[in-house]
Amino acid sequence: MACIHSFILPTFRRSLLSFSLIFVLISAFSCSGHASQAPVAVTVRQGGVSGVVVQDNFLGISFELYPFNTLWGESPQQMPTAMENYLSNLRTRINSPLRIRIGGNSMDSAVYVPTQTEMIIVTGDPAADPDDVPVDFGPMLFEVLDAMENVVGQMEFIVGLSMRSSNDTNAIEVARDTRKILGYRLDAMLLGNEPDLYDSHGIRPGYTLQEYITDIGTMLQDLRNSPYGDLIPGAMVGGPTICCDWTLSDVLSAGLSKYSYKYYTVQHYAQSICSGPNPSNENITYFVSHVNVPTYTNWQKQGVQMANDASVPVLVTEYNTVSCGGSNVSDTFAATLWAIDAGLNYASSGMSGAYIHTREYGILYNLFDPPSPETSTEPNWRTGSPYYAALFLSETFIASGSIVVDLNLDNSIYDPAATVAGYALYDRGGVKVKRLVFFNYYRANDTGSESAARNFTLEGGLATTAGVRVLAAPSIYETTDISWAGQTVGLNGELDGTQTTQYYYDCAMGCNITVPGPGAALVLLDDVPGDSEFFTGSSTVAPL
Repeated sequence: MACIHSFILPTFRRSLLSFSLIFVLISAFSCSGHASQAPVAVTVRQGGVSGVVVQDNFLGISFELYPFNTLWGESPQQMPTAMENYLSNLRTRINSPLRIRIGGNSMDSAVYVPTQTEMIIVTGDPAADPDDVPVDFGPMLFEVLDAMENVVGQMEFIVGLSMRSSNDTNAIEVARDTRKILGYRLDAMLLGNEPDLYDSHGIRPGYTLQEYITDIGTMLQDLRNSPYGDLIPGAMVGGPTICCDWTLSDVLSAGLSKYSYKYYTVQHYAQSICSGPNPSNENITYFVSHVNVPTYTNWQKQGVQMANDASVPVLVTEYNTVSCGGSNVSDTFAATLWAIDAGLNYASSGMSGAYIHTREYGILYNLFDPPSPETSTEPNWRTGSPYYAALFLSETFIASGSIVVDLNLDNSIYDPAATVAGYALYDRGGVKVKRLVFFNYYRANDTGSESAARNFTLEGGLATTAGVRVLAAPSIYETTDISWAGQTVGLNGELDGTQTTQYYYDCAMGCNITVPGPGAALVLLDDVPGDSEFFTGSSTVAPL
């Protein structure tokens, strides 16, 4: 049985020191094996693994346009320091640019006013349809994106262009100013948002897939031959950004595949509350049963395979627990674990990126909320449980590229009774396992029970040592008392507490990795202190 050392890495705010002071305290030796349930055997294939190689910025954040100024600020001079910290926490844990998408229904219904000095002006009643709030927006949106990147570090932005009208003049103006202001930071422009719902939502009654393909051809031609020159040189566009009534395979077969696209994009939520609460969207057990995850992530399997065959990356530009604002499950630790599981499963299912969605103040599945929409520049922000999923995933993927494989631990892909799950992350060649992720979906509410922990038994020859960071909470119902590597998120988006990593030194012949229940663990194989691939130090850029 392997013994562990806990390496405690305190971090100090820059208001106290101008740099992060990192030191190591070696705790008293303690052996793994505190879990009373049967160990979970971890069998990992060595070499010969194939799949889509994903980058370390696989996870992005999707922002609804309508409340964007209440989250990122009204101007470069008014950006909330909390948001700077929230984004910096993620950016500093990856080598690639942090992915940000600005879109949603409100982007698709918005009117761009190039002369407008305010970022966003609400032009309709938000209460009339909170899932589609009409706004006007101006170039200040792009100025703030640019300014935030200067503070936080390199980002890449995806911006939506509306297709709700057959007149694309406004979309062309958005494309012109987006490219002009963001420059190389602009990753892509998405043509339309959920056009498969234009008919059923009364946006364009009778709208068909074939009409959409025709409109795409017209819009691409207009963007290339605009009065401002070619606005989409190379492959700069993405789509179809569908969610519900069309399949990706049908859209590609209808004619989208003949156009040069940088990304194919889809959107998907696990459940919906658009028609009100019901037993399905309020069932927390759904979100702690791994058997539900592959079914959820593979809903576009045929289209994803067609895209992979054509070497066009597929992005999930919106995902979260429950569409139309979330349910009573969406702010729990169950949602945290589910968002990580779903993100990893997307990576193992042929996707090249996934953006977790956040909206206006008070939405249950939000990653973060200001004290109020009017006081976002002040501290006392609320951190939503899905933000901890973003933190976890920002440290999970390998900088040089990963192939992610669902390990089907305890037959968890097929057995609804399984309460564990796991993934292996291979190097980009699929030769060597570099990292593992384990889930303990302990569902009871008896906090502190030692029987809640589970041991995951690594086979001999997999690694000689292992570094482990743990995500934990008292129960799956918890909404605030959540920690990642011993730290929690403070009131200004900063990470508080002592950053902790456990190291297992006797794994050559096999060892047990203990994961608290409920919880998840990120395991870096052959990782040692002093030469670790874990992020260490402070990621706070705006201390109080």
